[in-house]
Amino acid sequence: MCQYSAHEGYVDDWHLVNLGRFAMGGAGLIITEATAVQKKGRITHGCTGIWKDEQIIGHSRIAQFIFRNGSIPGIQLGHAGRKASMQRPWYGNGPLNEDDFERGDMPWNIVAPSACSVGEGWQIPEEMSEEQICDLVDDFIAAARRAISAGYKVIELHGAHGYLIHSFLSPVSNKRTDKYGGDLTGRMRLAIDISSALRRSISDETPLFFRVSSTDNLENGWSIEDSVELAKELKKVGVDVIDCSSGGISGSATAAGGKRMPGYQVPFAEKIKQNANIMTMAVGLITHPEQANQIIKSGKADLVAVAREALFNPMWAAQAAQHLNLDKQFTLWPKQSGWWLERREKSSEFYSPEPNSD
Repeated sequence: MCQYSAHEGYVDDWHLVNLGRFAMGGAGLIITEATAVQKKGRITHGCTGIWKDEQIIGHSRIAQFIFRNGSIPGIQLGHAGRKASMQRPWYGNGPLNEDDFERGDMPWNIVAPSACSVGEGWQIPEEMSEEQICDLVDDFIAAARRAISAGYKVIELHGAHGYLIHSFLSPVSNKRTDKYGGDLTGRMRLAIDISSALRRSISDETPLFFRVSSTDNLENGWSIEDSVELAKELKKVGVDVIDCSSGGISGSATAAGGKRMPGYQVPFAEKIKQNANIMTMAVGLITHPEQANQIIKSGKADLVAVAREALFNPMWAAQAAQHLNLDKQFTLWPKQSGWWLERREKSSEFYSPEPNSD
């Protein structure tokens, strides 16, 4: 979950504590927020980056802390594309305006597959040349190598939510007529090129994830059937897991509206897993231990990702194990606290409120 709290792309103590608390909370894998491979690929002025070597040391502190505390550190690499250079959410979550300029948040030139803006009032991006696309692939490779150097054990490509890779995939935003546009094969080319380049640049032992918007939820947009075909091609070039989200091609980059139901995106993970024969990760209003456990036990997905619920309760994973009677000895908790909690469990009676008589 983006924190919008970096300075010139550098992570700091906020990011260390924010991500580190999930390791203390028993999470198996912790993936950073979207981390830009180019300076102009940030979503906002507050977004993190790994586009230069000087940014490695901050990421190294995070990766090492996570690993020392029993979790696997992963990083999500991305480029915001036409959704770059926008406001931090608490300032409006839209295009930068005069109030942002007064705070020092000035706009920068943005790029996309085609010169189509996100919507009315948003900046019109520059259509990327093939030379710029080649440079982008090189920058993803360099960022992945820096990430491995920092100690991250999993690489995830962000190909969802209207950001650059997704905007190449979707016919809503990709109007190109060259080899990176047109039919499904052309629109998938950038995603496959980057994934293939990263697989060749990192060790076979490093899992490579790809986050996809399984569907645009728009007429004549990217569909779940397209995602299945993409997943098949990504598997061929060495992608291990498809992280199955949805939406985001139009409108705000970070806060889609509409009513959502528990597990509303799990069917996407199930369909891609079954039809592309690839491991998937389920996301989307997964909030309860039984719910998460059933998704895995039923074979609908291979992993479950908890995001907003982890912000609400950073100890979610450890508490889920308690709830499912899988860790009565508090072994998933840091020993500094688990020792005390086990002792309390053995020696105490707990308060139970009286039923409301009204």
